[in-house]
Amino acid sequence: MTEQRLPSWADPSVSPADLDAQGVSRRRLLSGAGLFGAAFALGGPVGSAVAADRHRGVGGDDPGLAYLVGDHHVHSVYSHDAKYTFSQQATAAAKFGLDWMVFNEHANVGHARYGAALEHREILKARADNPRQLIFQGLEWYIPAAEHATVFAAPGRHEVDLLTRFELAYDGKLLNYTEGAAGATDTARNEAHAVQGLKWLAEQRRSGYVDDVLVLANHPMRLGIDSPHELRGWRDAAPGIMIGMEGAPGAQGAAIPGWRGATSIRGEYENTPSAQSWSGYPADAYLTYGGFDWATATVGGLWDALLAEGRLFTITSNSDNHRTVFDTWKNGDWPAGQDFDSTGKLPDPVATDTPQPGSDFWPGEFSRTHVGVARYGYRAVMEGLRAGRVWLDHGHLLDGLEVRVRREGDAGRGVTLGGRLRVRRGERIVLTVTVTTASRPNAHGVLPELAHVDVVRGAVRGPVADRDGWRAPDTRVVRTEDVSGRTGTYTLRVPLAAGEESFYVRLRGSDGKRNGAGYLGASVDPRGPVTHAPGDGDPWADTWFYSNPVFVDVVG
Repeated sequence: MTEQRLPSWADPSVSPADLDAQGVSRRRLLSGAGLFGAAFALGGPVGSAVAADRHRGVGGDDPGLAYLVGDHHVHSVYSHDAKYTFSQQATAAAKFGLDWMVFNEHANVGHARYGAALEHREILKARADNPRQLIFQGLEWYIPAAEHATVFAAPGRHEVDLLTRFELAYDGKLLNYTEGAAGATDTARNEAHAVQGLKWLAEQRRSGYVDDVLVLANHPMRLGIDSPHELRGWRDAAPGIMIGMEGAPGAQGAAIPGWRGATSIRGEYENTPSAQSWSGYPADAYLTYGGFDWATATVGGLWDALLAEGRLFTITSNSDNHRTVFDTWKNGDWPAGQDFDSTGKLPDPVATDTPQPGSDFWPGEFSRTHVGVARYGYRAVMEGLRAGRVWLDHGHLLDGLEVRVRREGDAGRGVTLGGRLRVRRGERIVLTVTVTTASRPNAHGVLPELAHVDVVRGAVRGPVADRDGWRAPDTRVVRTEDVSGRTGTYTLRVPLAAGEESFYVRLRGSDGKRNGAGYLGASVDPRGPVTHAPGDGDPWADTWFYSNPVFVDVVG
């Protein structure tokens, strides 16, 4: 096994002056972050980096966009089960090209009493010192009767107060509202309390107490306790607040061969159904497929069932970083008489000469969420997430992806990810996919190569009668483009036709190294992601990208 020490840029004992002397100054790290360093470093709007085409076509004309790269699920010493300092995580994020990140520390008594305020001071200082690094403060909410979610607010006077008030009033762990088994005495109360919490967040935004707030469900199928009716209930309770879920969990390094164990699965999806799990999920739902959650990876599955109702439900990918694979640091020892409940902060990590247990990659090292923005800033990122202008990749598979749907012959830019295009029955539509291939090796030292792009299409039928339904029977892969060997920037043109009913299209693709018939069969998905053998899931050898959908509303 290769031993790797924590690099100097992530070492809390190395001062900024020492980093400058080593040629890894924070200024240099940030100058390379994301795709827009040059324009943003000069203070220019995104419009200075993206051509301003103001022609508005009749078939939809979404604005020109730039994509900011981020991670909404990062932990630090302000989480009871993590390891790294705030500075280590923020500096790692800059090194690996992130434009934005969310520190979503676990809800905990110590966090609510002390940790949230302590971390907020660090965040305020980091924002002032590095205005081009967008750092959100968030909370990993233990959803009553269910799993976890990222909750984060726009920077402002009340951001930390909002999170703390929400944590104390609505967190399932703090309230002991964890029971979610079907028919159990407290299940209905707990599920209702989760809905009340989301409505409370929506009210804080509506009233102007905070400028904005968003929620994303984390690792939804890891324990199988996020039932379809709960996902629908959260979405419906607070539209525009509860906007989606992790399409792929963090902990992607869990199954590196020879590292964590012979039973390890990417994402730490190593569970079996329990009394708390929703009984309608098959045993295979507890695994990842190409590193992606079963709900996302299954064409015609749960994510598609939500989209088939005609409502956006965004997916993301992130690090969930607690403990980075192969690093040689361990948690520091507690001073006598102290613990997390009494301090809200772990002792800083200390160096060893031995690789420590871990499943995660640094923020931005492997998993990335790309958000389309028309300007630079915190609110722009949140607006992009809410609008669904999102695509994600693993292993830095792509440098760029631009997706547009327009009526044939229209001169405008068309509608992009998360958007809606209105057409008449029988009209011809064109899907254009502009791919920019990877231009440099990733953190593993490999230059990624995209092998195929899949177009997934599904009918939109409106709200469902069965709130626990998880299948979309009319969704399937309708086209696969072989792009092996293509490099640079190129555009695929895919003709579509408006039939009798509304539909959506979404994209997916991979390096082509591991695929097979999808979970619902080859007729639905002939070359989909598959599970790996336990303990043999090298994430760098099986990388994928996914995009959010574009909806096409067919009228009269």
